[in-house]
Amino acid sequence: MSREDLSDTLRILVATDCHLGYMEKDEIRRHDSFKAFQEICSIAEDKQVDFLLLGGDLFHENKPSRTTLVKAIEILRRHCLNDKPVHFQVVSDQTVNFQNAFGHVNYEDPHFNVGLPVFSIHGNHDDPAGVDNLSAIDILSACNLVNYFGKMNLGGSGVGQISLYPILMRKGSTTVALYGLGNIRDERLNRMFQTPHAVQWMRPEVQEGCDVSDWFNILVLHQNRVKSNPKNAISEHFLPRFLDFIVWGHEHECLIDPQEVSGMGFHITQPGSSVATSLIDGESKPKHVLLLEIKGNQYRPTKIPLTSVRPFEYTEIVLKDEDDIDPNDQNSILEHLDKVVRDLIEKASKKAVNRSDIQLPLVRIKVDYSGFMTINPQRFGQKYVGKVANPQDILIFSKASKKGQREGTIDDSERLRPEELNQQNIEALVAESNLKMEILPVNDLDVALQNFVNKDDKLAFYSCVQYNLQETRGKLAKDSDAQKFEEDDLILKERLKDRSTRPSGSSQFLSTGLTSENLTKRSSGIANASFSDDEDTTQISGSVPATRGRRGSSTGTSRGRAKAPTRGRGRGKASSAMKQTTLDGSLGLRQSQRSASASFKSASTIVEDDVDSPSSEEAEPEDLNQVDSSSEEEENTRGKGRKRQATTKRGRGRGTVTSKRGRKNESSSSLHRLLSSKDEDEDEDDEDIEKKLNRSQPRVTRNYGALRR
Repeated sequence: MSREDLSDTLRILVATDCHLGYMEKDEIRRHDSFKAFQEICSIAEDKQVDFLLLGGDLFHENKPSRTTLVKAIEILRRHCLNDKPVHFQVVSDQTVNFQNAFGHVNYEDPHFNVGLPVFSIHGNHDDPAGVDNLSAIDILSACNLVNYFGKMNLGGSGVGQISLYPILMRKGSTTVALYGLGNIRDERLNRMFQTPHAVQWMRPEVQEGCDVSDWFNILVLHQNRVKSNPKNAISEHFLPRFLDFIVWGHEHECLIDPQEVSGMGFHITQPGSSVATSLIDGESKPKHVLLLEIKGNQYRPTKIPLTSVRPFEYTEIVLKDEDDIDPNDQNSILEHLDKVVRDLIEKASKKAVNRSDIQLPLVRIKVDYSGFMTINPQRFGQKYVGKVANPQDILIFSKASKKGQREGTIDDSERLRPEELNQQNIEALVAESNLKMEILPVNDLDVALQNFVNKDDKLAFYSCVQYNLQETRGKLAKDSDAQKFEEDDLILKERLKDRSTRPSGSSQFLSTGLTSENLTKRSSGIANASFSDDEDTTQISGSVPATRGRRGSSTGTSRGRAKAPTRGRGRGKASSAMKQTTLDGSLGLRQSQRSASASFKSASTIVEDDVDSPSSEEAEPEDLNQVDSSSEEEENTRGKGRKRQATTKRGRGRGTVTSKRGRKNESSSSLHRLLSSKDEDEDEDDEDIEKKLNRSQPRVTRNYGALRR
C-alpha cells in the first residue's frame, strides 16, 4: 500500500475465544492456550495493525488462577507496551464507552506507552459476577493493558433494557463505529430482541463533513449462533440492518471467511477458538485469525493461519460397515481401532514437518458400535501414552438413532463429558426429557448451574433455593393477610346486619346471648341484681328512704374483684353511703352476666348455707371499708348526692339487712323477711329491667364493653 492508503486505512486483527488457562493442570496441554495467544499478539505486531480486537472468552475460567493471570499480563505487557505511535483517535464520549475508574482509552494515559491497543468484550466464561459486577478483564483494564467495552447494565423491569453506544474511531478519512455486546444469557437476550425498545442502538450524530451513512459500523458479540432450540440462540435477523460487519464469538468452529446474510446487508465472520476445548469435528478444522482492513465504506478480509496450535485429527467409523471385523471377536475390533489411530498419528506428523517444535497430536475417534460390544477407552489408550496428547479419551462410543440416521445419539458416558456439555443446560435437558419442574423454576436453576460450573460459585444452588423459598413465603403471607382481611370484613358486615335487624332496645343483650326474658328470669327472686343511675332500690324490709340527688343501689350480688367499688364478698353487710360509680355495673354486658349468674347462685344456696359463719363475718369489715372508701372518693369528686341510709347488701350465706356503715346487725328474722318479700321483689325487678331496657343504650366499643365514667 502507498502511504496515502495507509493513512486512511484502519487495520484490525480479529480473534475470539482464546480461553487462557484451559487444561492448566494437564502436564502436556497446559501451555497450549498461552502459545496461541502469544502467536496472535506477535501477528498483530508483525502486521502493524492499529489495534487488536477480541470477541470474548479471553479467559477460560470466571476466576482464573494466579498463574493464568500472570502469564496473560506478561504476554500483553511484552507486546502492547512500547513506544510505537497510535495512528487513530477515539472521538466519542469515552466515559460512556469505558466504564472504569479512569474513563478513557488506555493509549491516551500519559503514564503508559501503549503501542498496540487491545479492545475486548467479555464472554460467557469470563463474564462479570459478584457484588461489584467485576470480570477478570477488569483486572487487565485496571492495569491499563486492555480497553474493556460492551459491559451492559441490565436496567428496567421485566427482561431489562440495554443501550449500545458505539466507540467512534477516526483515522484520516475513515470513520468506524465499533459496537460491543458482552455475553448475556441467550434466552434473556432473545426475549429482549423481541421486546419493543428493550435493545436501543445509538447512532453517531451528524457532524460537519461527516454524515451518518459515512460511518462503517462493526458489531462484536458473544452469543449462541446455531442451536436446536431457537430460544437459546440469537438469530442474525434480530440485528439492525445499518450494520456493515459482525464479529461473532462463542462458536468455536472456524468460519473465518465473511458470509453475507441474505436480506440484511451485512457480513458475518466467525473466527472460532484459538485452542481446541471440545474434541469434536468442528474444532478439528485449522485455526485462523482475521486481518480486517477498512477504508471508507469498503473492507478487505485476510485470514491468517495459526501455526502454534496443537494438531487435532478427528474421524468417525461405523463398526458394522467394516468388513474385517467379527462382531463376536473383541480382538478384531481392537486391531481395527489400533490401525485407525496409527493412521491419524501419521497424518498429523506429516502436517507438522515444517514446524520447528513437534507437538503430540490430539486424536478422537467416534465409534458407532451398534450390534457390537464396547471396550474400555482408558485401557485402550494406555498403549498411546507419549504418542498422543489425550490417551485417556481417544475413543468415544455412540449408537445410531432408531430412525437409522448416520448421526448417532450420545450415550450416557458421552453426555456426562464436560467438553461435550459445553453448551448444554438444564432447560435443554428438561425440554428433551419432557419433564416438568414443580418446585424450582427452570430458568433460576439453569442460572445457578451456570454460576456453579463456570463462575465457581459454591453457593449458587443454595442462593437459588433460598431466593425461591423467601419469594414463596412472601407470596403466601400476602395471600393469607388479604384472606384474613376479607374474613374480618365479612364478619363485621354480618354483625352490623344482625344489629340492624334486631330491636334497638334489646340489641345489647342479644349480642351476648342474654335476652330480656332470660335476664328477667334469672333476676327473679333476687332484689336489685344490677345497679341503676336513675332508680331507687327497693329494700328488703319494704321501707324506701327518702334521698336527694341520684339514688342508687348498693346490693353486691357478684363475687367480683375488689376493684368494683360496689361489690363485696361479705355477708349481711350493707353500706349506707355506697354509690354507683360505673356504667359497667348497670348495663355492662360482661359484668351484667357475672352479676346475674352470681346472684342466681347466691339465691339458690341462701337457704342451705350456714347462718352463723365466723370466717365470713371476719372478712366483712375489710371488704366493707374498701367499698366505703371508694364510695367516699366518688362522692367527693362528683359532688353529687349524699350518704344513703339503709341500703341493702345481699350476702352469700346470710340474709340482707339494713344497717349503717361500720355496724353489724344480725337479726334472726332477716331470713324470714327475705322469704316473705320474695314475691314483691319479683314484681319490682321486672319493672326495673323494663325501665333499663327502655333507656337509651350507652355507646358500645369494639370490645363490646361499657364505658366507665
